[in-house]
Amino acid sequence: MSDANDGFDAMAKYPLYDAIAHRRSRRIGLGLNTIAAGSNTYHSTTKPQPLSELEEAVLISTIGLTGNTLPDRPFEAPTGEKILGTPNLNFPGRAAGSTDNAQATHFFLINDSGVYFLQRVAVDPSEAITPEILIRRAAAAKVKLFDKRADFPREFPYFLDSNRYLSNVPGSTILFPVVDMTRQYINALMYLLTEPDGHRPAFVDDRNFYLYAGVWKWVRSGFLNKDLKLPLGYLGTMRTQIEAELLLQNLILMLQAMGLGGWIHASVAPSKLLPALGFAYVTPRYRWLDFFRWGTFLTSPRTHPVGLPPHIKGMCPPYYASMADAVQAVVQSKYQPGGTYSDAVYFSGIFKDDRGAAYQREVPHYKDEVIACATDLCTYILERHGRFPAHCDAIYAPGVWLQAHHLDLDYYDTLFKRGYTETQRDHQQRWHTH
Repeated sequence: MSDANDGFDAMAKYPLYDAIAHRRSRRIGLGLNTIAAGSNTYHSTTKPQPLSELEEAVLISTIGLTGNTLPDRPFEAPTGEKILGTPNLNFPGRAAGSTDNAQATHFFLINDSGVYFLQRVAVDPSEAITPEILIRRAAAAKVKLFDKRADFPREFPYFLDSNRYLSNVPGSTILFPVVDMTRQYINALMYLLTEPDGHRPAFVDDRNFYLYAGVWKWVRSGFLNKDLKLPLGYLGTMRTQIEAELLLQNLILMLQAMGLGGWIHASVAPSKLLPALGFAYVTPRYRWLDFFRWGTFLTSPRTHPVGLPPHIKGMCPPYYASMADAVQAVVQSKYQPGGTYSDAVYFSGIFKDDRGAAYQREVPHYKDEVIACATDLCTYILERHGRFPAHCDAIYAPGVWLQAHHLDLDYYDTLFKRGYTETQRDHQQRWHTH
């Protein structure tokens, strides 16, 4: 590598344990001229220093696709009974795990040049990782939404406490996650319905007096166990948001390996940020029993974001005519030609010999009654509450983002004994000298 990539080389060799041990929130970047803190007030004449193209590309790779995963799970019980072997929504791996590899988390990048949606870019796992490759992938991932940094009033509810002086400032790069809950919500319901006889739960609606959630005929037939009641509210987000939190952890560990400053902190309130990014919302019509279901006469608590077309479209109206169509779209995405479990090229590339073709022939799919029951349940949710899902938002914002910036070393030298490590100390020399 050339001298210009010394920082990349050092980052690539940085021990994971050291990144974990030395990860810290380091909030003061270059360009913050006054940090008012009583007798520890600090003044600086430094200028903001935006992240370089390569530095941002490394961060984008830290939340991107990474290659192939394996279907290394049984699909037969010890008794020989078939069990579901096709829960995944995707097979290509990402930099952090997600439930059923749903990969439901989307990121937005904010810097001095604008606001970007980061679309996923397929990677060749045999391709060597070089600065040039990462820059090329990052360029392919970035879709510009706005030509300038998103800006908001420096006050509550936009910013909290000291974040109003430190967050989303010139020179910083912001990475903000949102999670599309809808696809995995449908998939996870079907997954639950593949349990053996006697173990499939009877779904009840804790927002509708704990009545059956559109599944009475399935209880009556014995397909669902009437004695195993499962409130929809208990399911919540189906753990789908965990992927976003793991990816944020990846990012802050990478900041330490690179020698950048930054931290994970409360973002601009999602109720203010998502409309500013252009998200579409759905407001259910009001029906009088909704007061008892939701505890308010207002419709605003039930209003939720459903998409940012064409980049994000929740699997619910207005993007699907019905929940039956949405459920069928999930099923087709898995089993139709070219779908997750019908990609012969993919499976021949990860299995030895002809084992990939054998896997595709033998692995169980969702049974018809599973799909039909899930359709009834999803249809009930939409018809009863005027939105899907009802117990979490279609588009979930964790409400935190990561900021990356170049650290003001003089600030830390002036106030603290050990305010940074060698990666921050040597960052400018390694990454910005030629």
